Amino acid sequence: MEFERFIAKKFLPKGQSKYSGPLVRIATYSIALGVLVMIMSVSILRGFQGEIRNKVVGFGSHIVVKNYQLSNAYEEVPVNSDRPEVQYIQAIPGVKHIQFFANKGGMIKTDDQIHGVIMKGVDVNYDSSFFAQNLVDGRLFDLSDTLPSNEVIISSTIAHKLKLQLDDKIRTYFWSGDTYRARALKVVGIYNTDLTEFDNHYIVGDLRQIQKLNNWEPNQVAGYEILVDNFSRLTPIANEILMTLGYDLSLTTIIDEYPAMFSWLDLLNSNIVLIIGIMALVCIVAVISALLIMIFEKTSTIGLLKTLGVTNKSIRKIFLYKSGQIILKGILIGEGIGLLLCLLQKQFKIVRLDSESYSMSFVPIDIAPVLFGVIGIGTFIVCISAMLIPASYIAKINPAKTIKVE
Repeated sequence: MEFERFIAKKFLPKGQSKYSGPLVRIATYSIALGVLVMIMSVSILRGFQGEIRNKVVGFGSHIVVKNYQLSNAYEEVPVNSDRPEVQYIQAIPGVKHIQFFANKGGMIKTDDQIHGVIMKGVDVNYDSSFFAQNLVDGRLFDLSDTLPSNEVIISSTIAHKLKLQLDDKIRTYFWSGDTYRARALKVVGIYNTDLTEFDNHYIVGDLRQIQKLNNWEPNQVAGYEILVDNFSRLTPIANEILMTLGYDLSLTTIIDEYPAMFSWLDLLNSNIVLIIGIMALVCIVAVISALLIMIFEKTSTIGLLKTLGVTNKSIRKIFLYKSGQIILKGILIGEGIGLLLCLLQKQFKIVRLDSESYSMSFVPIDIAPVLFGVIGIGTFIVCISAMLIPASYIAKINPAKTIKVE
């Protein structure tokens, strides 16, 4: 066994030292607490960012291609679904799925209330996994029939306001120029995303209903929704798609559509950096305090080792080994507790939230193994690096004076 490692193991066996023993335990628990706070904070903030982003993308996809021509609100100018651009876009690396849609503004009228809505029409190829995950009652609409389906899903917010239930028939009126056209739709499902901006207005149903309302051809849609396989590559993929589009088409990313929301989500990253910085400082102060006390307590031992010919470098390594043990133990405890708490929250959703304030009903957790590794390794490197400063005090210890005092 290496000499320095052997001596380090003999220091403070089982924390029996009168002065440094309790401080070493405090340092260990402080590091564990710091790592725990870092893991929980980053996991929660990343989970929050991912949850909000997924909900917004669920309604609007990553990229939307529409007709460049301006139109009145909710009166969309159609594009053909069989244009050659569709094939070009599908072949671009990173594009996961293309789906067609159309929106139509109108209102739902009950016996005593009127509520403005936007009907989002989708076809049989639409990726409905988002609405399936957020469905709280009933089922999704059935688009398998050759005739336009009158089935729709509505939000729990709209259902509560208008006192609607499953299988209710709703009278809807959609704007068409200076007049309106009526439709009788059937509620087959109720969803809830906790995003007030969307839940207050959107119902989802058959694209063919909107095509009929607008007197469009079967191959005419409002636009293409494009899903990508990696959100971090959204901008370069969008730029590549833009190069394939005709002059009469425009492209909008989900970030362009909701800039305030995504700026807010990006701002949360600064909170993550601040929390990590504060907790790292706590860990550094705790372990430096423990190391200094150990050095002061073992001054006579250091003097004896120097008398026996041990170099300052070797003595510093002894204390760095001991500090490394304290840091490693604290990191393992913190990461173990952090992982347990993350798993419990992810599985059982123990901590709940006010959905109106936070746009979700529980604290979201994003468990990333890489994150645990980065926090653990980063904490160890930072703390060990900080140890070099108090360890330099060892070179100033005069063995003649320490032995004389003893």
